[in-house]
Amino acid sequence: MGTIDISYLSLGVGLLLSAIPLYYLWKYKTRLVKATAIAIFRMIVQLLLVGVYMKYLFAWDNPWINALWVIIMVLVASHTAVTRTNLKANLLFIPISIGFLFGAISIGFFFLQLVLRIDNVFQAQYFIPILGTLMGNMLSSNVIALNTYYQGLFREQQLYYYLLGNGASFSEARAPFISQALVKAFSPLIANMAVMGLVALPGTMIGQILGGSSPNVAIKYQMMIIIINFAASMLSLIITIKLSSKHTFDDFGVLKPVFKN
Repeated sequence: MGTIDISYLSLGVGLLLSAIPLYYLWKYKTRLVKATAIAIFRMIVQLLLVGVYMKYLFAWDNPWINALWVIIMVLVASHTAVTRTNLKANLLFIPISIGFLFGAISIGFFFLQLVLRIDNVFQAQYFIPILGTLMGNMLSSNVIALNTYYQGLFREQQLYYYLLGNGASFSEARAPFISQALVKAFSPLIANMAVMGLVALPGTMIGQILGGSSPNVAIKYQMMIIIINFAASMLSLIITIKLSSKHTFDDFGVLKPVFKN
């Protein structure tokens, strides 16, 4: 059975469902109606544009163009991460970019070459979607973790300096704050993994089944998507924290002003 297409008229009808959350956001005076409406509008426009340019990317299937697109995704994701964390761009932009790039490339290539066994890992049909999903998940986890890490250091500086003053190394003094960041960022993912397939059926699996894939194939892809997102998010975050430490602490281990305000 092939994929059931959704006409633009049917898509418009489906989008009317967004009126339900908008109504309750308005009814309970959350002040989120405007932001939500803008977010929905941006999502629609951006995804329609994605459909257009991915059509051409798939048609060209040029390794250099595909690699350039990934670099653009890294830069946009890094800018977004810095903006959402309210951290100073001059201190965090480069470490975040390197973390994103290394995490996406290393885990993406591992999956494409050793798991899917694709001859040309730069093939647009696989390369762009896989690195795109990795980038999205790395962005979410990095924003949460970096916020938690630096806010914790700023809020509990006495603990940090106490540990340093009592013989702890620079890495040992930062370890409790890195631990807090990891717990905050990855607890939801771990909780979702624990009940996946029982409480909820994940989006990738549902999409593949609706697209005509057998449940067994969809399940295997879903398992791998979860694992590669977990691995890439963790790897990119640890790289970012390690690299950013060279810019956010001075030679004596003193935390510099890292927030914009």
